[in-house]
Amino acid sequence: MKRLTLFAAMSLLAGPAAATPEPAASAASAASTLAAISDLGQLNGQALACGEMAIAGEAKQLVIRHAPKSRRYGETFEEQTNAAFLAQGQKGHEPCPAAATFSGRLDELSKRLQALLPTAPAAAR
Repeated sequence: MKRLTLFAAMSLLAGPAAATPEPAASAASAASTLAAISDLGQLNGQALACGEMAIAGEAKQLVIRHAPKSRRYGETFEEQTNAAFLAQGQKGHEPCPAAATFSGRLDELSKRLQALLPTAPAAAR
């Protein structure tokens, strides 16, 4: 499991280095956004493992609404979801967090993503 976590961390660090060079401000913003998507993936995986399907659904909707539509962000979310799901299962008898804890973390991540990547207002039909 430590190898998987190390691999995920190295992947997150290596991804920006292999990307097309960006100005410093947008690179920092991209790193912050990627970190937020990673945290959301961790929350999603733990929520799935704990049977909190409503929280997992909301987490996925946040990614759909806010994350840039690129492979890098989608893979990060999925990798972190899988890692957290497996980690929760391997912790043995450690109980899942309360639903209120999941909701609080989701609200915090929602605000963080909205600050980093505000969504455009929906067009009136």
